[in-house]
Amino acid sequence: MNPQVTAQAPRYSRITGTGSHLPPRRLTNADMTAMLAERGIETSDAWIVERTGIHARHFAADDVQCSDLALHAARAALAAAGRTADDIDLIIVATSTPDMVFPSTACILQNKLGANGCAAFDMQAVCSGFVYALSVADAMIRAGGVRCALVVGA
Repeated sequence: MNPQVTAQAPRYSRITGTGSHLPPRRLTNADMTAMLAERGIETSDAWIVERTGIHARHFAADDVQCSDLALHAARAALAAAGRTADDIDLIIVATSTPDMVFPSTACILQNKLGANGCAAFDMQAVCSGFVYALSVADAMIRAGGVRCALVVGA
């Protein structure tokens, strides 16, 4: 027996849409400097920027979860890609601050988006998590099991 093998064109992944979201509470270096001065710690905007490149930080309210932040960014990315939640075959959320350990933040996001029936899991690799998540999504697309992946760093 010699089964006939049909050559298929290689599959590639590409980023078709991006989105982002920042919580509204913003703390500038001037704010940080004033807070630290009250505690007897001296610093300056220039010192912070020179060492970190940070000019300001955004903080979520106490009642806002990681999946809430991810939801805003995911909706923006889907809109930019011209996709809907029904198009998604895979959701990967790269985070070191999940809503909870179980269920995963990706599963919670899946529910909030209404993306029923697709695989969803978290990637917890701290700073490199988003890069790992993109790599895993790319591998799953190339393998043929996934056509549309949503990768979120939150």
